[in-house]
Amino acid sequence: MTRQRGFTLVELIVVMVVVGVIAGVLVLQLRPAMQSYVAIRQRANLTSQADAALRRIVAEVHAAVPNSLRYTRVPQAGSQCIEFVPTKDGGRFRTAQDFSDPNQPRGTALVPGVATATFDVLTDLDPGVAKGDLVVVGNINRDDVYAGTNVGTIASIAGATAGVTRHTLTLRTPATFPAGYEGGRFVVVPASERAVTYTCKIPPGGGTGAIYRVTGYTPGAAPQQTCPTGPAILVTKVSDCNFVYLENEGATQQSGYLQLRLGLTDGDESVRLTMGAHVENVP
Repeated sequence: MTRQRGFTLVELIVVMVVVGVIAGVLVLQLRPAMQSYVAIRQRANLTSQADAALRRIVAEVHAAVPNSLRYTRVPQAGSQCIEFVPTKDGGRFRTAQDFSDPNQPRGTALVPGVATATFDVLTDLDPGVAKGDLVVVGNINRDDVYAGTNVGTIASIAGATAGVTRHTLTLRTPATFPAGYEGGRFVVVPASERAVTYTCKIPPGGGTGAIYRVTGYTPGAAPQQTCPTGPAILVTKVSDCNFVYLENEGATQQSGYLQLRLGLTDGDESVRLTMGAHVENVP
């Protein structure tokens, strides 16, 4: 008669108990490490989002029309915002005719204080500059660009002419740019983005909010009294934010300082970053 080999019930129970003890010890040892890994990854993700959002805002402010930055705070609504006029290109314009040949002056100049419909551009223009874009000259006063006193609309762009100029811009209607500006520089504002507002909104009762990028509107001459929102969200999970703009705080009286603070929260993890940027206000 062949004897059957196998495990007894007692042996199986003992093995199960031993395996359970070992598994419990492993869980106790590995759980903190896993939780730490998840927390670190979560914080790194929040830090990356906050850093990218702040850098995006600073980069656009640096490329904005000089002296166009405006700040609004609405405490009762739990919102604050900065508004500026973006640019897509810029360059130098001809300030006087070319008299290298006294018998045949060449070129069309833009003279501040004199109505101008056509002028030469002495630098290369970006291929993206097109009909309908705006030209801004000498924005020394902050509200000039919003009031339109130093703004013209491009009607056409003529190609380069050898020995005379690179391009010639013609405006829809003659514009008289403010007198007294001798910098010879202009910037181009995209027709689709006359202004940009970054709004940070957090629910008054607490919780997390978002930073919105609002554009596609025509700005008013006076600063905004409320901070708009829209479908374009720069970053979510915002638990803390603060925008501070101090004019004339740079090395000269022609610069400002923008300080941005942004805090993000996801579950039990939170991060807070602060970034500052000097704002060049020389047209």
